[in-house]
Amino acid sequence: MGFTKTSDELARYFDFGARQFVGAQMMGVMFQTKPEIVARLLPPPLEPTGMPGGLIFIAQYPETNLGPGYREAALYLNCQYAGEMGTYCLSMPIDSEPNRMHNGRDIFGLPKKMASIHLEREDKRVYGYVERLGVRFVEIELTLSGELEQVPPTGPSFTFKASPRIDLTPGFDGPVLLCRQQTDVAMKRFEIGMPQVTLRPSVADPWAEVEIENVMIGFFMLSDNTMQPGSVVAEVEAESFVPYYFKMTDFNVGDGKDGGND
Repeated sequence: MGFTKTSDELARYFDFGARQFVGAQMMGVMFQTKPEIVARLLPPPLEPTGMPGGLIFIAQYPETNLGPGYREAALYLNCQYAGEMGTYCLSMPIDSEPNRMHNGRDIFGLPKKMASIHLEREDKRVYGYVERLGVRFVEIELTLSGELEQVPPTGPSFTFKASPRIDLTPGFDGPVLLCRQQTDVAMKRFEIGMPQVTLRPSVADPWAEVEIENVMIGFFMLSDNTMQPGSVVAEVEAESFVPYYFKMTDFNVGDGKDGGND
């Protein structure tokens, strides 16, 4: 293949469609946090729900239809848009081949960054962590105690797509787009227990900013996931989105105070 793709290559790419993750293994926690934290972190026009909380997961994808499997983690907040309940992704570390990061960032607007991710299970004990730039900023240990036959259906995920201005002034070249994407989860097994969750301060990955007031449930699940194509649902006022954009990068202004990298 060359720099410019042929019509046949383009047809094969765009006919590919949904992304599939067979035999996904995922540990996670559903939690409650403070309403003021959710209100501060949700970009408009996303709005809080009646349940200020969210989801943390650490996952192993053994097999995908895009190539070799990989590991991933994420921090989501509950939100709503136009009356539809969903989630908003604050952070999505990934431990994979580099091209998997750009696929999620460029197409779906997911805030992916390369990291070291660990997930293991031994009998009823499940343990996982995410480490990046020398900080193990999330660590979860879970002892499983039961199993659920049915779980509630998952709602959509809302993301934003934007391109910062090339003249290095505040704003974006082109519109800021609010997008909606649904992942279908064919559940095979859903085990539950009470976890221990540790969030450590990190300048580049400030998960600890989301204070966990109450852990509602910990889980370990096995499923086949299908990431469906998304859609653009609205154009967002660009100036108001500027403070929220920088979760996509390691914020760095060159004075040594932020500890980040471009």
